[in-house]
Amino acid sequence: MKRFKICYCLLPIAYCLFFSSCSVNNAKVDNSLKKYFDENNVDGCFTLLNNANGEVTVYNMALDTLRFSPASTFQIVNSLIGLQTGRITDENMRIEEDSMSTAFKTYDSPYFQEVARRIGRDTMKTWIDSIGYGNKDIDGPIDSFWFNNHLKISADEQLGLVKRLYFDQLPFRKSAQQIIRDLMLRDNNTAYKLSWIISKGKDEKGNDLSWFNGWIEENNHVYFFVTFVKATKPGTDLDAVMKITQAILKDKGFMQGKM
Repeated sequence: MKRFKICYCLLPIAYCLFFSSCSVNNAKVDNSLKKYFDENNVDGCFTLLNNANGEVTVYNMALDTLRFSPASTFQIVNSLIGLQTGRITDENMRIEEDSMSTAFKTYDSPYFQEVARRIGRDTMKTWIDSIGYGNKDIDGPIDSFWFNNHLKISADEQLGLVKRLYFDQLPFRKSAQQIIRDLMLRDNNTAYKLSWIISKGKDEKGNDLSWFNGWIEENNHVYFFVTFVKATKPGTDLDAVMKITQAILKDKGFMQGKM
């Protein structure tokens, strides 16, 4: 699928809040997807955007527009800012024993905590404001604000972020956005390409939160998705949000070479 060609300057641009979200006003609500969350004893929501026709499918609209801690999904933006400002030279740059590529795929918080320290609060805030990331609140330590429930983002906004990343529509160098897309590509076969980031955090009450965000490409069409899971029982692992997402995608006919 061809991506749009859009020209951006290298400095932050004043972007409107809508630039980081996708409207769900005309979304199709699919309550049949509830069973996948019930099977894993969790609450949550799922959003799917068919880029070809703009159709949005949502399960649990009430949660879809509420904001929660992004946890390690913030690595997308943290990495982009790092690459844009030169704090990260490329995906092979090492901090201690880890490269950016390894840290991104293994959710290595120490690596990205150091990147945030090198970026600094003022520069970080400028970029967070410029892309309208969630509530834009980076209060607290510069190296952990994406885990401390100050910074929050909704599933709807997460969907908008991955969509704009895919189409080079974020105000970062195209080469930086390409690096992140390459790192998110996890499954690449003759039937489909699946790109994603997964993360786990906690809310103010200590409940486990999990995200699984990305896109799937089949037959030259791209579909963007976000799954959010909230578990009130301790010990929910990352596998639950991944299992739910894969089950829903298969329910919708994906990953079978038929779309």
